[in-house]
Amino acid sequence: IKKVNYNNHMKQKRGRGILKSFQIKTKINFGKGALESLEQLAGKKVLLITDPFMVKSGLVNEVIKYLQKSEYTVFCDIVPDPPMEVVTAGIKEFERFMPDVVVALGGGSAIDTSKAIVYFAKKILNLENIKLEDVKLIVIPTTSGTGSEATSFSVITDAQKGVKYPLVSDELLPDVAILDPELVKSVPSNVTADTGMDVLTHAIEAYVSTQSHDCSDALAERAIKLVCEYLPKAYADGDDIKAREKMHNASCLAGIAFDKVSLGINHSIAHAIGAKFHISHGRANSLLLVHVIDYNSQIKGYKTIEFSETAKKYAEISSFLKLNIFNEKIAVDSLKDAIIKLQKQLNMPLTLTECGIDAKEVESMKDEIAELALNDNCTKTNPVKPTKEDIIKILEKII
Repeated sequence: IKKVNYNNHMKQKRGRGILKSFQIKTKINFGKGALESLEQLAGKKVLLITDPFMVKSGLVNEVIKYLQKSEYTVFCDIVPDPPMEVVTAGIKEFERFMPDVVVALGGGSAIDTSKAIVYFAKKILNLENIKLEDVKLIVIPTTSGTGSEATSFSVITDAQKGVKYPLVSDELLPDVAILDPELVKSVPSNVTADTGMDVLTHAIEAYVSTQSHDCSDALAERAIKLVCEYLPKAYADGDDIKAREKMHNASCLAGIAFDKVSLGINHSIAHAIGAKFHISHGRANSLLLVHVIDYNSQIKGYKTIEFSETAKKYAEISSFLKLNIFNEKIAVDSLKDAIIKLQKQLNMPLTLTECGIDAKEVESMKDEIAELALNDNCTKTNPVKPTKEDIIKILEKII
């Protein structure tokens, strides 16, 4: 499996301006009962890709009951931080069964793996009389966090090197996403917190990305508002179906936003931390969020007269969240305070040590983590161009 080259979204110079393009390929079926749309697959061959927990818990049956008029098989070898070996096994299963439709059920790992399987199967399999380009990908997220159901990203891990590779191609975009809040009611509170903070990080990083524009800002703004209002409610009561639905929608909205404009160093560092210490991606993002906002704002002292454009955008977030916005510095501080308050409501750890990671181990890997973060594709759209020393300083704040 070869790493997909980074392909930034289209920019074409026309005279003195830049033509920007915004298009959503994925059809989104959302709301209670959205799974019923699977009945349209009657008569199709369906490869259902999921993880062992979905099978053991019986949640996979919520999908299978709508496939009774389809020919289907289940591939359930998905693991967290999906390695290349699982993708390869999935391609072999794809070749054996030759589906008309691939349905991915699960969290980010199941969806990312399914994207990679379909993408590479279409690239490397050479089968007579079969149009692989016609194979559709339907994704059904069972967590409200990654937004992977509507993005052209897939993160695959090289377990031997301890490195995560973000694959980027519009060909990775699912054809259909099904957002049914009934599937996330049983998500444990700690996972609800981790994935919810992932949504918030996606939205905030998209909002200040160097490629952000009016369309992405509108999606990111709505996602931020939804998270701040409904994440505490979903955390406190998993059966609150309205809160679950709103968080599911927020995840998708944030996913569409960052898919169009990418992310920043919050994710770059989180990718490296996750690969090295195997903590959840959302939790890694949460640890970094306040410190990355502080770094990107570039506000020093109390007598700053001019504020960066990034600080002004963070201030806009404070404004639409109705926080204190006396000036940009106060507004940025208010945003950081609001995030810390939210983290405390969710009982989130604030350091790697609180996550059970040995501080000495982190110290020994600082240089390597910083190098990985600098070379991560998400760094390209961070509003401030960081140095290796900058990354290390941020990392030291979460030890």
